[in-house]
Amino acid sequence: MTRRFVPELEARRHLIEGYDDHPSIPQSVVDRWKAPFGPAEEWDLSITDVELPGPHGPVPVRVYTPTGPVPEGGRSCLVWAHGGAFVWGDLDMAEAHEVARGVAGRADAVVISVDYRLCPVPPEFNGTIDGRVDELGQPVRFPVPQDDCSAVLDDVRADAARFGVDPARIAIGGASAGASLAASATLRAARAGRAPWQTLLVYPLLHPELPAPNDELAEALAAVPTALQIPQWMHEAIQRTTLGDVNRPREEDFTPGISDSLGLFPPTYVENCEFDALRSSGQLFSEQLRAAGVDVVESMRAGVPHGHLDLVGFRPAAETLDALAGRLRETPAQAGVSRDLQEARS
Repeated sequence: MTRRFVPELEARRHLIEGYDDHPSIPQSVVDRWKAPFGPAEEWDLSITDVELPGPHGPVPVRVYTPTGPVPEGGRSCLVWAHGGAFVWGDLDMAEAHEVARGVAGRADAVVISVDYRLCPVPPEFNGTIDGRVDELGQPVRFPVPQDDCSAVLDDVRADAARFGVDPARIAIGGASAGASLAASATLRAARAGRAPWQTLLVYPLLHPELPAPNDELAEALAAVPTALQIPQWMHEAIQRTTLGDVNRPREEDFTPGISDSLGLFPPTYVENCEFDALRSSGQLFSEQLRAAGVDVVESMRAGVPHGHLDLVGFRPAAETLDALAGRLRETPAQAGVSRDLQEARS
């Protein structure tokens, strides 16, 4: 049986066939590939940009708050980090803005989107370090993005009343590199004895090397256009520019999948994409968490490649937002129910 994208994406496959890798795709083609599939969702929200203190200077965040009355005890809250391989992205990209809007509206929750500092774009991607510096004027490297996200989580928890949120229901999550940052912030907080309420990870990369795909994933990846694949050289290039010194020891705060402290994680949701090489990392991390006794709900979004949350008006993206919002509507006790019960509800 031929493996295919969902019909909406399959109709655009011809746009990217024939390109050797993602950096070789002209921006005009990328724009057509990622053009909205429908109108952006509309939600009645108050959206404000503020800065929160961090160890490398103020961290810009965008706060999405439902306009209705604040429930007694406060709303649930999601601290959210967009993806972009640690080097791209901003608060206006769909994976930040549309995700935050959609989750806040669906869940009647406060979502705080983090504009963490970005690392230099690798030279393999014709990158530049211009404007990407830390508080000392040096190029941003690990652990600056991780520090930014951890600082926002800590700041929100320390001043929950300011945001109208329940301090017992503050979750953290992210997509792709943002999922790695969310897992890192979780690990740091958990080691300090103050794990977040939940951790929500969408198509995460959590290991130093991509785990070898199983037969089913290998079959799926064989059906992916070359330009959408994530080969090991791309993964290694991102790691070099993010870590700086390629000879430094492995850092569990950068790749939490190597940590010995995974049993400290709170209830965790992991969503992978069917046609995504990073799925092997998400699958392995889910297995590691289960082995450590953590409540894990693992799902796979069928018919899509990596990055589907950055597509506007896209049905599978809306389905992912439904799943994230469903987690935020839970009480603290319900968030820890077993995987079987969660799947039975869906």
